[in-house]
Amino acid sequence: MKKLNVKVFACLMAGTLMMNSCIGSFSLFNKYAEWQRTMTNSKFLNAIVGFILMPIVGSVTITIDWLILNTIEFWSGDNPLAKNAGKTQQVMGSDGRYYAVKTLIDGYEITTPDGQLVKFIYDKQNDAWMQVQNGETKEMFRFNEDGTIKVTTPQGKMDVALNQDGLNQVEMAMNGCNYWACR
Repeated sequence: MKKLNVKVFACLMAGTLMMNSCIGSFSLFNKYAEWQRTMTNSKFLNAIVGFILMPIVGSVTITIDWLILNTIEFWSGDNPLAKNAGKTQQVMGSDGRYYAVKTLIDGYEITTPDGQLVKFIYDKQNDAWMQVQNGETKEMFRFNEDGTIKVTTPQGKMDVALNQDGLNQVEMAMNGCNYWACR
């Protein structure tokens, strides 16, 4: 009986090492689940097909996510399937007009209704977001090691907290206009 308890304990401890809060995004399984929910216009047909396919396809996708994709995400910081690179969405701005927002590998490309192109690029090396417009690149903000961010405004650079108070400080420095539209 004592040997059995030691084996059970060893298995449980090995299991806790495998489940040590590295959950990951499970992007392959989530993409399959989204497809399964929206494959037809009938939620009942989707449920029936999902009931049949989920034990097989669902278990395969979750296993691939768990063993391969989430491991890649843990060590590299990026999940190869979590990206939506190349996809374009129409997003309504606060001005009531639609903007084309294309997801890039390292940021976003926004086309305004009048055809103007603006890119927002993440510089991983400097942990900063850049704005590229008319061939000119400007740093918008960078993350500081102390949890604050350094924001570039027309008046200069300022460090602010990453919360509502910091956002209010930036809005006051920008005189209440949209950040990227004022530059």
